[in-house]
Amino acid sequence: MNREPVTDSAINQARGMVYQLLSSLFAKEVDHQLLHELTGERAQGFLAQLASEQAFKSDVDTLVSVLNTLKSDKALLELAADYCGLFLVGTKHSASPYASLYLDDAQTGTDDEPTLFGEQHQLMLQFLKQSQLQVQSSFPEPADHLAVILAYAAHLCNTSDEAAQLEFIESYLNNWIGNFAAKVTQCDSGQFYSALTRLTQSWIQAEVTGLRAEQ
Repeated sequence: MNREPVTDSAINQARGMVYQLLSSLFAKEVDHQLLHELTGERAQGFLAQLASEQAFKSDVDTLVSVLNTLKSDKALLELAADYCGLFLVGTKHSASPYASLYLDDAQTGTDDEPTLFGEQHQLMLQFLKQSQLQVQSSFPEPADHLAVILAYAAHLCNTSDEAAQLEFIESYLNNWIGNFAAKVTQCDSGQFYSALTRLTQSWIQAEVTGLRAEQ
């Protein structure tokens, strides 16, 4: 089925914005600047539009609810502590957001600790280089960090055909996001990052379904 080019462009731009939003929330803790952006009129309208889809509504509503409670430095610090405990400390009680920690272990079938800056990192670096992109120096993380992968998916929404997008999403997101989401749900002491990860998983699943239907 052929759609009007303008419609295609608008849809792909909106899809890219969702990936960018998710990426920004996994890239760092919510600080005053990010909170200001997320609670602004434009972002709130975008989130409301996303919540109009039933599959996303519950988790978007949770994110908005938590953001609206961040009225003090203490509340922001508590959410930042949740972020640190989940994504930065790298213990068995955390949910490190690196593809290699889920894909390499599943592929080798061993219990050996996967190596950061390993195969998945190198593969993502190749993708970035092909697109003349790079991980910002202010983000000193392996390239297989979820935030980087989501940002690259956003880039593909506006630069690649649907077959290429589907291949990337299936190979570098959909095949490990479920295990990551389960780990976050298990370890999260609050609500925000569990909701964020569930939303990310639901979004990726919807993307795969939609892109497959276009093939």
